[in-house]
Amino acid sequence: MPPLPSRRLLLAAAAVAALGACSRREPAKGASVAQDADARHVNVYTTRHYGSDQAVYRRFTEETGIEVRVLEIGGAELFDRLQTEGDQTSADLIVTVDGGALWRLADANLLQPVTTPALQAAAPARFHDPDNRWWAFAKRLRVIVYNKQSVDPVILRSMDDLAQARFRGQVCARSSANTYNLSMLAARIERAGAENARAWARGVVENFARPPQGADTEQIRAVAAGQCQVAISNHYYLLRLAKSDDPVDRETAAKVGMFIPDQDGPGVHVNISGAGISAHSPRVAQATRLLEFLLSSESQTLFANLTNEFPVRPDVELTPELAALGRFHEEQIPFEALGRRQAEAARIYEEVGWR
Repeated sequence: MPPLPSRRLLLAAAAVAALGACSRREPAKGASVAQDADARHVNVYTTRHYGSDQAVYRRFTEETGIEVRVLEIGGAELFDRLQTEGDQTSADLIVTVDGGALWRLADANLLQPVTTPALQAAAPARFHDPDNRWWAFAKRLRVIVYNKQSVDPVILRSMDDLAQARFRGQVCARSSANTYNLSMLAARIERAGAENARAWARGVVENFARPPQGADTEQIRAVAAGQCQVAISNHYYLLRLAKSDDPVDRETAAKVGMFIPDQDGPGVHVNISGAGISAHSPRVAQATRLLEFLLSSESQTLFANLTNEFPVRPDVELTPELAALGRFHEEQIPFEALGRRQAEAARIYEEVGWR
């Protein structure tokens, strides 16, 4: 969710129509709302567009009888929509893919605190807001993908390597406006300061093999094709290609390797997907049950199997693909810092020419 006002998109009429189709507008507050609040449904606004989530929502409905009505919305639109709708929002549970986005929602008082024994037992303290306004249910690693034929992984140690002269003209990356890149640099600012972050970003820009473009999967394909030798990606994009039914995807995955950086230093950068209950939800009980279900062992296992995301629960068994990545040290930056520092990260990217 880009933090700069210039990047916010206007609310589209199509999004309004989508809401009517999948989550029904609630009546004005009053007796009719109290009655509707007892209805066997819950409305979800989500920036995640994964089949795994639909599988989780179906299982929830099967187990509870509560229908999940989902509105998928772009990250840039979610914040503006919730502010515009105010206390007339249809949202009960808000789901998003970035710790910075969760902080922004909480900071704007768009989420309400909730805690239950089930939530407390499921999520380690690091993976929920100190005031219990959001709870993480999956995590992802920001890794280095490298071409197996041209890069010996023994030379890799850190994300800092991508700013070194030996990778001049060999780095691929996506746009700086991407949430994952904004949060990665925000974490570096929090950990090492703005000057360190600026020097690193400038060094990476000097090493670009091509202008930033595409999503993480496109970076992996570029590395496999030899257009660049290293790239930045979330870990699960490579695992998805390796498990794909498409032989072209599997061939692409076979040509590249994954390196988890900074194991001798601050640890690999980690981001989260999480959820919180809308500040104006009339169905808090239903939303709380769904939030608990997202953190259940059953759902965490589904996310790991279907999306290749790491569970936040330490008691959930990893898939063979995730387990094969081995044990790793995580960067210990408070996730709220990803939000507080995102505007500064965006300015630094702009200054060094990472478009």
